[in-house]
Amino acid sequence: MTQNMIVKSKVASQATLAALTVLASVWMPSLAWAQNLPVTADQKATATQVAQAGVPLSELSANAPDNYTIKRGDTLWAISGLFLKSAWRWPELWGMNLNEIKNPHLIYPGQMLYLEKKDGRATLRTRQSANGEAPLETVRLSPRTRYESLASDALPTLKSHLIEPFLAEPMIVDENGLTSAARIVATQEGRVLLTRGDRAYARGQGAAALVDEAGQKQKAYRVFRNATPLKDPVTAEVLGYEAQYVGKALLARGESTQESTGKDGKPRTDIVPATIDIVAAKEEMRVGDRMLPEPERQFLSYVPHAPLEKVDARIVSVYGSAVVNAAQNQVVAINRGTRDGVENGHVLAILKDGARLIDKTDDARTALKLPDERNGLLMVFRTFERLSYALVLEIKDGAKVGDRLVNPR
Repeated sequence: MTQNMIVKSKVASQATLAALTVLASVWMPSLAWAQNLPVTADQKATATQVAQAGVPLSELSANAPDNYTIKRGDTLWAISGLFLKSAWRWPELWGMNLNEIKNPHLIYPGQMLYLEKKDGRATLRTRQSANGEAPLETVRLSPRTRYESLASDALPTLKSHLIEPFLAEPMIVDENGLTSAARIVATQEGRVLLTRGDRAYARGQGAAALVDEAGQKQKAYRVFRNATPLKDPVTAEVLGYEAQYVGKALLARGESTQESTGKDGKPRTDIVPATIDIVAAKEEMRVGDRMLPEPERQFLSYVPHAPLEKVDARIVSVYGSAVVNAAQNQVVAINRGTRDGVENGHVLAILKDGARLIDKTDDARTALKLPDERNGLLMVFRTFERLSYALVLEIKDGAKVGDRLVNPR
């Protein structure tokens, strides 16, 4: 049996809640890889503990339905939020049905979930029980076996198209990385703008030198422009530079030197820049644009979870030059990265800065600062050393630069 093929019978079609519960993954390029997702020891321990008794009714969402049928287009984040107050608390949801878990990373449209409440606790089942007892439904099996490819139907944690561009396009680099990056130095026939199918010439220095090693396949580069400094809203320190992605190029020939004779008859050494071919263009490229090697493709899972350590961060920028306030499903940069312990999947609460006003009921006209109020949630999906990208999952009022980010509970 291949990884992309699952044998389904009528019993298997009622497959377990387990898949939902781990809030599986956003994998690129294929969700079939989700079957290899790891489960951490802490996640398993939490699930085991909860599975022994279920979840307190106080942890359920106020509008948690008695049953729900998974639909195409659903996301695991949305389904978890349907049953629990805190959608990122997936270990508890997983623990509700721990004994039935076969593959905790896959859930498909058509599966039915039933919510049971007993003795102040809640559990989820894949079949409805009678009088609070375990379901005793008898299912008659036919001798037929049906094969169906399900890899493309598995539900992602989030709508993957919202973050896929940010896994390949924007790049955050430090000042040294930016200044030392290779650059386009010339075009054929003096062209001003470059697009897909054009050939150009580039140079690099030191570690960024464009040299093709013997037998090495063509190396891919991302082409960038207009590196914008990202400053900490509190300290004004430049944390990194966000480079605008404009396209992709392949190294056709490495940089070299060529011996020749000058007009004065003396020998000279000419520098021959590397040759590159433009293979993708989001915008037209030009001389001066920078080039960075394309990193290896990573298959990442996004399992939403609250940070274990206390977090106090700020929104640094809202992606998109014409955007001031970030709405739901928009991307922001935050002033915390890997050096601060931030990791993919971290869920943070967005706080709206409380207004400053004068107490008009006080003759002294005392200045007041209203409390910061929770305004929404975001999830980190790509980390750098001092900065991270995060997706706004929920928002009441637009998030803006300077908004404070804290642990979700």
